[in-house]
Formats: sequence, C-alpha cells, structure tokens
Amino acid sequence: MAASSDRIRQVVDDYVRLVGSGTADEIVALYAEDATVEDPVGTDVRTGHASIREFYAGLEGLQQETRVIAARIAGGEASFLFEIITRAGEKTYTLSPIDAMTFDEDGLITTMRAYWGDADMVVS
Repeated sequence: MAASSDRIRQVVDDYVRLVGSGTADEIVALYAEDATVEDPVGTDVRTGHASIREFYAGLEGLQQETRVIAARIAGGEASFLFEIITRAGEKTYTLSPIDAMTFDEDGLITTMRAYWGDADMVVS
C-alpha cells in the first residue's frame, strides 16, 4: 500500500524546507535506507544513506531560501517544481529544478531524480 497523499505532501514540504535550512542528517532521515538519488539526472546515482548524506552535506552552511512552486502527487509518487535561491558573497544563484520522487508505504523517499541543467542556473 502506498503512503497517503497527505503524508507525501508533508515529506515534499519538509524536503524543500530542509534543503534550504536543514542538515544532511535531517534530509537523509526522509529517505529509506536503500534509497537512490540522481541529482541532476544523468549523473552518478547515489545509493544508501551514507552516499546520500555525503551529497547533501555540501548544502550545509549555505545561505539559502527555498519554496515549492507546484507539486503533483499520485500513486505513491510526487513531482514538484521548487526554487532554491543561494546567496554567496555579492552573487545570487537561483535554480528551479523539477524533482520526481517515489515513496514507500511509510512515506520515506525511495528514489529521487532531479531534472535541471547548467542552463537553468540564473546568476545575478
């Protein structure tokens, strides 16, 4: 049985919030033990908590804001467009990836694929 749409929406909201201001451990807690992350699509797939933690550790300490722009949830899966604004020195980097996730019956993320490329990064 798939997780409820309400549970999945809560995980999506938590994920986006934590990408902006959480720790790698907080983000990894949203994932199943054997989950995979492909961010962006076409790069090496990371499998399991240790590899996923290593990936998200790069976000810790950055000055970021995030928000969900649109989300669609169906059949135990979610796709959502969100925005990440990162400030570094005098520059601002804005990225709006589309993430696709699958979930287990407990609402833990089992797969995450992020759709974005270098051309999608806006620097101001």
